[in-house]
Amino acid sequence: MRIDLHTHSSCSDGTDTPAALVAAAAAAGLDVVGLTDHDTTAGWAEAAQTLPEGLGLIRGSEFSTQLARAEGGTMSVHLLGYLFDPADPAIMAEQARLVAERRGRGLAIVAKMNADGVPITPERVLAIADGAPVGRPHIGRALVEAGLVGSVTEAFAGYLAGRGKYYVHKQDTDLDAAVSMISAAGGVSVLAHPWSRGARSVLTPERIAQLKERGLSGIEVRHPDQDEDTRAELLGVAADLDLIVTGSSDYHGHNKTLELGQERTSAESLARIIETSSGVVEPIGVQW
Repeated sequence: MRIDLHTHSSCSDGTDTPAALVAAAAAAGLDVVGLTDHDTTAGWAEAAQTLPEGLGLIRGSEFSTQLARAEGGTMSVHLLGYLFDPADPAIMAEQARLVAERRGRGLAIVAKMNADGVPITPERVLAIADGAPVGRPHIGRALVEAGLVGSVTEAFAGYLAGRGKYYVHKQDTDLDAAVSMISAAGGVSVLAHPWSRGARSVLTPERIAQLKERGLSGIEVRHPDQDEDTRAELLGVAADLDLIVTGSSDYHGHNKTLELGQERTSAESLARIIETSSGVVEPIGVQW
């Protein structure tokens, strides 16, 4: 089976609508796709209603979380939650807070750019987001439109670089709390690209073991941001802790040069995710 469990639609920072995303997944030859927009479940209904025949859908979300550094401050960590109850009060409240946090952070970044004479407007960024939680890729698209960069990738290498001149911190969810929250809502949590973007310094094997005790079920091993050596080490961690191993493209449409299905999850791992969930939210159209 061809299974890709980490993709984004225009309901967060992807460029495909949920309907276009599931159509593209089917065209790419996938058997199952996971929709995991940042901090929202807004695309679930459209994806389910427009799901092509023969394609299975796993509904989820990518939670923005943070973990304290030993030297002070925090490190951003992303956590995938699958098959959780979207009406769970704790998740609804936290996702609403994160959406507001993202909007405030995005507008603050634009304000810092404007102070330097960068000719983009908050109104245009909000229009590009079109109701989705505001992310840096939306600002990147505004920079592309203004002719200041050639691509969103180029924008992230310069204007939007982490800890760069225009960077603004946002207050994400505590990672341990997010793992517990997803479990309480009947879902399954998987660390997204755990050893990319500097997160390895805080997500040690010992820390991952502690997260398993809180309810963590898996780690995303096969991801475009993780090389073969990193994958081999993570496979060892997963084996030691009996964690589910996933692989995913992290597809964002035209915002990133990633292809649906370029990294995949095994049918056995998907079965474990489904079995681990409470069943309050079931997969749609998954054929075994």
